[in-house]
Amino acid sequence: MKDLSNYRKDYGKSKESLEDNNLPNNPIKLFIKWFDELNNKKLDHEINAMTLSTVDFDGKPTNRIVLLKEFSKKGFVFFSNYNSNKGIHIKNNPNVCISFFWPDVEQQIIINGIVTKISDEESDKYFSSRPIDSQIAAIISNQSDTIPSRDFLIKEIECFSKTDEKIERPDNWGGYILEPEKYEFWQGRENRLHDRISYKKENNIWSFVRLSP
Repeated sequence: MKDLSNYRKDYGKSKESLEDNNLPNNPIKLFIKWFDELNNKKLDHEINAMTLSTVDFDGKPTNRIVLLKEFSKKGFVFFSNYNSNKGIHIKNNPNVCISFFWPDVEQQIIINGIVTKISDEESDKYFSSRPIDSQIAAIISNQSDTIPSRDFLIKEIECFSKTDEKIERPDNWGGYILEPEKYEFWQGRENRLHDRISYKKENNIWSFVRLSP
């Protein structure tokens, strides 16, 4: 067994903190604040990358990284193939969890909620904004299916690329929106005494508590 007991990091270098008297009533305001502050740092990685957790028919969890494409008070939007594993899981159980980890600022956000599909019009609008190669990839890829080789995909792309016709969004591809029911904000602090603030919505009203690290 590989011993990783010496792998550790001292937190608190960011000097950020979560003080109760400065916390907003609505957690989306804190999400926007953190996201904008990180975005202004112009880091060389995708800060909108998030872990999406779903469960299968046996209740076994699966994680994968997807890209957040829009967020507002209504929720968090991402896109996928509806027939993929994640799409099948969501159809069976729309309770999912997304999380963001931003080590540059020692922050993590966990969001639980219910996922539903966005409208066809919204999905069409985003699909048409994608690069042509990405549109083609969405059409030829039966996501999560077994394929004989990578060459198989390349040949599919080459065949499709020969057409000059407008590419329409396939019916099995589109957007989802996660409507949050719970947030947890984590801020790394000195001596492992991290800040953890949990927001929960009841009767359409948000409230928060502080959790022990």
